[in-house]
Amino acid sequence: MDREKNTEFDNPWKDIIEIYFIFFMQFFFPNIHKAIDWQKGYEFLDKELKQVVRDADTGRRHVDKLAKVYLLTGEEKILYIHTEIQAQYDAKFRHRMFVYHYRIFDRYQKPIVSMAILGDDRPGWKPTGYGYKNFDCELSFNFPIKKLLDYKQDWQALEKDDNPFAIVVMAHLKALETRNANEERLFWKMNLFKALYNHGYSKKEIIELFNFIDWMMVLPAALATRFKNQVIQYEEESKMPYVSSIERMGIETGMKTGMKTGMERGMERGMEKGALKKARENLIDVLRIRFDKIPDVLVETIQNISDVIYLSNLLKQAVIIDSINTFHQKIQDAKT
Repeated sequence: MDREKNTEFDNPWKDIIEIYFIFFMQFFFPNIHKAIDWQKGYEFLDKELKQVVRDADTGRRHVDKLAKVYLLTGEEKILYIHTEIQAQYDAKFRHRMFVYHYRIFDRYQKPIVSMAILGDDRPGWKPTGYGYKNFDCELSFNFPIKKLLDYKQDWQALEKDDNPFAIVVMAHLKALETRNANEERLFWKMNLFKALYNHGYSKKEIIELFNFIDWMMVLPAALATRFKNQVIQYEEESKMPYVSSIERMGIETGMKTGMKTGMERGMERGMEKGALKKARENLIDVLRIRFDKIPDVLVETIQNISDVIYLSNLLKQAVIIDSINTFHQKIQDAKT
């Protein structure tokens, strides 16, 4: 899996963790979940983590999640939970986990828990620590991991689990499994869509979880059209209350014209009001992480883009492009 594909997997994971953080902790790290006082709330510290990443020379320029929670103890304690989403093998991963851990600890001077979700396709790769010994000086750093491939062994349990992250894990596994099998991907994407209804999720939850599935399990235009038709037929036959959700989900029609595609129109109607703003902010954040400073004129150009699909494509390019000038020129060329 190349860097661009890795980013395609990372971004939906970051979004879904932020939406369902309590369920995320319950599904993957139940012992920690039970120790947290959820009534006191929690706070994501992604801007702070971005600064940690910017300062750390790890060769990686996109970030994951950092959350502050409170524990259920007599004395008030704050636990900073650093979560790394790793969708491909990385020989430097152990070192990066250690670097992020000690930098976050140095910043806050509070207990840190670093943990990792491994979404790669190598069953034997399970990095759980970093350390060295030099004469009488010794360092040992261990962190918990969850290997998504391991969940494949009990697929039936995933299908029965009402936690939203059971659906998330299934979508991730089938996205890996069907990378070169589009017909099979269509089959599993439809199955997962039906599972959203069968679990009794609300309309809002169905749309949020479908957005994750749709991002992970992209189909070519012709199959995307078939998928859309199957969804409409299923909703009508089942007399589901969410028939109009097909527009909100922004399923691709595959009809390419000089105007916006049906997918683009659907996504614009389907996105909640803050989605366009978030897409712009994500793109600007990635550019700032990679290139530190970006011209005001480029920021203004991005702020004037009103196409979520185009912003998503620009985000992918921003991760791998060689310079800020080349990126700006690409946008200018697209206007002509």
